[in-house]
Amino acid sequence: MSAYVVFMRDEMVDRVEFEEYAAKVDASFEGHNVKFLADYGTIETLEGAEIEGAVILEFPDMDAARAWYRSPEYQATAQHRFQGARYRGFIVEGP
Repeated sequence: MSAYVVFMRDEMVDRVEFEEYAAKVDASFEGHNVKFLADYGTIETLEGAEIEGAVILEFPDMDAARAWYRSPEYQATAQHRFQGARYRGFIVEGP
């Protein structure tokens, strides 16, 4: 069953750190079977608090999604995201 990694950006706190993340994150996908379904497009909030941005990634299954997220390449890059913005993120299974 496919798995979807969803990131929601609540607040940018350091644009320089975030730009460093943006410049490096694409390399973390090498060797991973991932499809971008949404990448900071227009957002219409239907319920809850407004967010600044969102990304939805599709992986073949939960193990593949976890393998990318937990990979040393992504975790090294993610440190810049952690310093640059406040996010919420999760993996959800779906069809």
